[in-house]
Amino acid sequence: MQRVRRSRDVRERQGRNLATRKRGQSLSEIGRALDRIPGAVFHVVAARGGVPPAPRCRSQLVLTVAEREEISRGLAAGESFRDIGAVLGRAASTISREVGRHGGRGRYRASIARAVETQLLMMPDNREWCP
Repeated sequence: MQRVRRSRDVRERQGRNLATRKRGQSLSEIGRALDRIPGAVFHVVAARGGVPPAPRCRSQLVLTVAEREEISRGLAAGESFRDIGAVLGRAASTISREVGRHGGRGRYRASIARAVETQLLMMPDNREWCP
């Protein structure tokens, strides 16, 4: 049996199909635009490896490495959580939770806190994705 070659027009439409899927349109929306059923659209997308997941990125609310270092230096200098929070522009409760979560005043280390947070994010249940 001879293989049927698809026309260039069909291949271009399939490329647009995958591009619209990457922009977030549903299979039904794409199917309506191409006069095809969603199942046909699904098979084209699946045949091309599906749609890659959105790039991972950290929430802006998560403490940065520099902020963690500042917390560590502030604790070493004997500053209060309020003083450290004022310098960072964060609430004292944020600083308190961060320090309590990672060993307390005497044992807090910024590098260890960062490593622990990174390991937690690698677990499937705790992944944070940008919208």
